[in-house]
Amino acid sequence: MLVTLIGGRIVPSFTRNWLARQTAGQMPAPFGRFDSITVALGGIALLAWVATPSGWLTTALLLPAGVFHLIRLGRWAGYRTLSDRLVLILHLAYAFIPMGFILTGLAAIDLVPVGAGIHAWTGGAIGGMTLAVMTRATLGHTGRALQASAGTQVIYAAIVTAALARICASLEPAHMIPLLTVAGAAWVIAFIGFVALYGPALCSPRKA
Repeated sequence: MLVTLIGGRIVPSFTRNWLARQTAGQMPAPFGRFDSITVALGGIALLAWVATPSGWLTTALLLPAGVFHLIRLGRWAGYRTLSDRLVLILHLAYAFIPMGFILTGLAAIDLVPVGAGIHAWTGGAIGGMTLAVMTRATLGHTGRALQASAGTQVIYAAIVTAALARICASLEPAHMIPLLTVAGAAWVIAFIGFVALYGPALCSPRKA
C-alpha cells in the first residue's frame, strides 16, 4: 500500500519533470479519481486476501486490482523513459505491483504457487522501489548530477533479476535451487553494490 500511495506520487512526478525537458509527447496523467479508485480497490483486495487467502471472491478482487494498477502504470508514459535509467527503474519497480496482484489472485484459486505474487510485491516492488529512491535521493541530496552511472545501472539490473528469479523459483519448483542461487546473488550485488557506489557520497561533504 505504501508503494501504491507514495510510488503513485513520485513516479509520475519524476517522470513529468524529466519529460518536460524532452521533445513533446505523452505526459504522465496527474493523480485523479482513477488513481483513488485504483488504490482503494487494491486496499480492499489486500484486506480480502489477508482475511481469506483463497477462494473465488478473493480472486475476483485481486485480479481487477492488478489490471487497474497495470492501467495506472501505463498512464505514466514509462515507455518514454528508456534513455533515463533513474526514471525507468521507478516504472519497472512499480510494474511488480500489478504482477503481484495478478499472481496472488491466481494463487487464490490454486493456479500458481502462493509465493510468486508475494515475491513480486516484496522483492520486486519493495526492493526495487527502495533501491530506486535511495540512489536518486543520494545523488540529489549530495549535490551530484541525476544520472545513472554504469555501476548504478548494474545494480538496477541486479535487483530486477533478483525479483524475477525469485518469482520464477516459486513458479518452477523443479529449477528452484539454481533460481534461488541467482536471486540471492543478484540481491547481494544490488545492495552491496549500492553501499560500494553510494557509501562514499553519503560519507562526504555535499558538493556545491
